[in-house]
Amino acid sequence: MDRIRGFIRRPRRPDADVARLRRRRQAAAYIHRNLTKLTTTLFIIGYAWMLLIPIPLLSQGTYIDENALQPAQVNTYWNWGDVHTADLQLYQLDGIRERNLTSEQRAEFFRTEFGKLGLAASIQNYTFSTSKGAISGNNAYAVMSSPRAAGTEAMVISASWLSRAGHGALNLRGTSTVLSLAAFLKDYSLWAKDIIFIISDDYLHGMHAWLNAYHGTIPSNLHTDPLEHTSGVIWTALNIDYSSHSFSHLGVFHEGLNGRLPNQDLINSFRLISHYTGGVPMTVYDHLEPSDSVDRLPEQSVFPSWVPPFIRQSPQLQQYRYRMRNVVRHIGYQARGMCSGVHGLMHQFRIDAITLFAVPADGPHGFHALGRIVESTLRTMNNLLERLHASFFFYILTSPGTFMKIGMFLPSAILVSVAMLFKGLGEWVTAGWVCEISEASLKGSEAEKPSPAKGTWRNRRRPLLSALIVVVTTHVLGVLVFNLVCSRWFAEYPSFLAPAIFAAVSVIPLILIPLLSTNAPEAAPTSMLLKSSNLCLASTVISIMSLLNFSLAAMLAITMGVPLATSYTSSSTMASRLRYAGYCVLAWGWLVLVPGEVQSAIWNWEVLGVWFAPFICIVYAPLVMQAAIVCLPGL
Repeated sequence: MDRIRGFIRRPRRPDADVARLRRRRQAAAYIHRNLTKLTTTLFIIGYAWMLLIPIPLLSQGTYIDENALQPAQVNTYWNWGDVHTADLQLYQLDGIRERNLTSEQRAEFFRTEFGKLGLAASIQNYTFSTSKGAISGNNAYAVMSSPRAAGTEAMVISASWLSRAGHGALNLRGTSTVLSLAAFLKDYSLWAKDIIFIISDDYLHGMHAWLNAYHGTIPSNLHTDPLEHTSGVIWTALNIDYSSHSFSHLGVFHEGLNGRLPNQDLINSFRLISHYTGGVPMTVYDHLEPSDSVDRLPEQSVFPSWVPPFIRQSPQLQQYRYRMRNVVRHIGYQARGMCSGVHGLMHQFRIDAITLFAVPADGPHGFHALGRIVESTLRTMNNLLERLHASFFFYILTSPGTFMKIGMFLPSAILVSVAMLFKGLGEWVTAGWVCEISEASLKGSEAEKPSPAKGTWRNRRRPLLSALIVVVTTHVLGVLVFNLVCSRWFAEYPSFLAPAIFAAVSVIPLILIPLLSTNAPEAAPTSMLLKSSNLCLASTVISIMSLLNFSLAAMLAITMGVPLATSYTSSSTMASRLRYAGYCVLAWGWLVLVPGEVQSAIWNWEVLGVWFAPFICIVYAPLVMQAAIVCLPGL
């Protein structure tokens, strides 16, 4: 036994350590020699992976992890008498619309209706202060106490006055559904949680004001009184958006503020309930599946009319297009930090919530199907003994019945960030060496150009001070731009200030950079050190963001990956100036090109606390500007 222990613990021979160090050096030398091929391969694989996200092979079927939910396992009691109650409420709401009542009058009407049912009801008045002025409104809400519990837990049923359908559409049927559900649910004693009914003003800011007041997290720009009636911790919520006469599908909107998502068990449970209890097919957003829109396949084709029909109408291509639409829309919401509905305001308080959107159609469903589905979903949520936690919080819904786990889409952005990291480290290594060609080598044939193989490689200094000054200056400039676009002046004169800010941030580096271009002959150029730090910093940002908000990380990988890796100083001054101008447009062009998105991002930051606007100004744009400065000659 001692001989065995001695054999296991015997010291490693010096030759083994030398061999290990030699292998490491050979591996590092191999990577450096083939760095361009390696980074190009990583870029291609990463971007190709992003294009392959919608294919069915990377998705899997949805399933329920939480056994306590038991969806679609109850008998529902919502009947045609309750539908008649909803119709009567809708008739009164039509009168409110025709009389054009004010926000205060509407809220008082809702409070009165809740009070008639014996519920504890009240009104919340609120005002948001923004750069464009004050935003005021009034929310009506009521609390139905649980007959079987102490009121420490609660569920929410809500509807906003305006619908997400846009163009000023009113959510009248969604509001009447909430009122009729309040009258229906109070007659049953099976509820183990309090139920809170909310009819919020406008579309988003009404619910945002109510949630902040309920949880005691009132921001400095919100002025509101404490809520008169409260309940326990809210676990789940359903927001109803039903603006048309009837509907064919129920669309699920699930994105929250700053990239948050609800637990997938809630969506999966609703899909089963909608199918088996209400007989209504569920869809992702308001996108109908190809099988549900056969008559619209020709106009939905991604190919021109001259392409043969068997290609344009291919089921595989149509399925890919449908999944691509869902993925692109998901990325559009999540990357900008926007919520896809009123429900998204609740995720920041750890409330799992979704919006049920009645897709407008000529039939066949209405109040009867919607009421049964909402009742059964509430019964399912009522079964919970703890918060939803067993299923996924990081996913992409590619279709109503399939999704992608984080491990199937996260590597696409990580591969791009790794390619940028390798490129940055390669620039750092290259900056530390210079090749000196001896005079003897230069006496050869004039037609033969000097080769680094004939020279001697000498180590040189890599002073980072100038590069760090450029990095800090660009980010400070981003902070100044962010404060300018959030100012009242920018809100009043956007058409004048946007081009002025774009011109200023593009010219200021041209004025300040010559002050730093004092490279010593024995030191590495500042442009190489700046490019190295720029790529490494951008790679770090993408890697971190991929875990917090994959959609934003993917957009950063697309807009910064290749542009930052290919920045260089051209021997032609004109070419360098043109490249610099192109990077300036990539960094700050949104100020002039998409003014509507700028105003939306500012409003979302000031009212809802979405950090997309400060991120773009303080992180993204400075990183691209650093790549632009690399292109300037003489740095």
